[in-house]
Amino acid sequence: MKSFFKSHYGWWILAGAVLTQYTATSMGQMVSGVMLEPLVDELGLQVWQFAASVSIAMVIGGVMAIFVGPQVDRIGPRRLMISGAIICSAGLIGLAWQSSFWLFVLFQTISRSFGLPLFGPLVVNATLTKWFIARRGWALAIGSAGVSLAGLITPILMTSIVDSQGWRFGYLTLAGIVATIILPIAFVMRRQPEDVGLFPDGRQEAIPEGDTENKSAIAQARDDQQTYTRTESIRTPGFWLLTLGYGLNAAALGSVLMYAIPFAGAAGFSRSIAATGLGINGLGNLSSKAVWGWGLQRFDPRRLAGMAFCTSATGVFIMLLGDFTQETIILMIGFYLYGFGFGGTIPISEFLWARYFGRRHIGAIRGISRPMTLLFSAGGPIATGLWFDTIGSYQGAFFTLACLYLLGAITINVSKAPPPNQPKA
Repeated sequence: MKSFFKSHYGWWILAGAVLTQYTATSMGQMVSGVMLEPLVDELGLQVWQFAASVSIAMVIGGVMAIFVGPQVDRIGPRRLMISGAIICSAGLIGLAWQSSFWLFVLFQTISRSFGLPLFGPLVVNATLTKWFIARRGWALAIGSAGVSLAGLITPILMTSIVDSQGWRFGYLTLAGIVATIILPIAFVMRRQPEDVGLFPDGRQEAIPEGDTENKSAIAQARDDQQTYTRTESIRTPGFWLLTLGYGLNAAALGSVLMYAIPFAGAAGFSRSIAATGLGINGLGNLSSKAVWGWGLQRFDPRRLAGMAFCTSATGVFIMLLGDFTQETIILMIGFYLYGFGFGGTIPISEFLWARYFGRRHIGAIRGISRPMTLLFSAGGPIATGLWFDTIGSYQGAFFTLACLYLLGAITINVSKAPPPNQPKA
């Protein structure tokens, strides 16, 4: 049994990544829109105040990533995930019991800034990048299926819980989910295959020197030649273009996710239909994984990133058309296409970062890029909330968000991988 477990360790890591991404996305992006209206109404807040609280917590979490990233490279995910689950659960319990704006800000900061980053996408995807090289595209696509499941399950489940039991019970439910899923998974996760006597892509033996036929050997040699440190990476144009391109994506993505339910509600659709729309978004996200995983093994990932961004932009434009026509089916088509493009965000972005800079220091490199990306992610929802509080509708803001997707696609496609950079002894 022990031998079987070890020989399939990479797949256990991948399964843990799916469940961890499901949990992180559920308590992060997917639940904000569910909680927004009931919490704002009860506490007497403005929409922009709710968005600002969430966004500020995300920015602080981005600063945390600067320190978390190198720790993923040095000690691996286990201790980080255990600490994150405890801190995040405590913050969510605090959110369930608070009754003022400043306590809401405080507990958002505890859960999102100091808890979530310790088991969020940075930790999970850096670990997957170290475990898989030749199969990296598939691994990242499958690992990000947890994000899809969060979109498919969580909005519908949490809307039902919040509408029947209240938003306070909803936060308590999230605290229980984080603790019961993340803590057991943490004990399975390891930094890299070499730490348990294995090699990338599930191999149990080293590749003989000079083997130029083995696909895994070719991929690993290419990855080793493309090794950049954090300091070296930030001196390349590719680093800044990827950061800007995915920053624009984050501004649009975070805003649409947070305001999807309020947007549909303001357009005259019920909360249940709006929650179903987010579920359809999750279905589109999940159904896209095979497409993006297959494409990453065959095509230029920059082109795939452009396709994913343009698909999401098309989805947002169709959502606006659904608002104009008051046709539920058109709204759902928009949600599906938005989700289909969204499904490529994690696997394609992580694949690009690893293709540009290698796996050895990927945690540190992603850690330094993440705060800048999260500044965009925080600014988008705040600006959208201010737009709604001022204008009284979401249409203009959503049109702008779709255009941000298109601008992000152009930015990624003009970027180039830096030249091979042999690792320093």
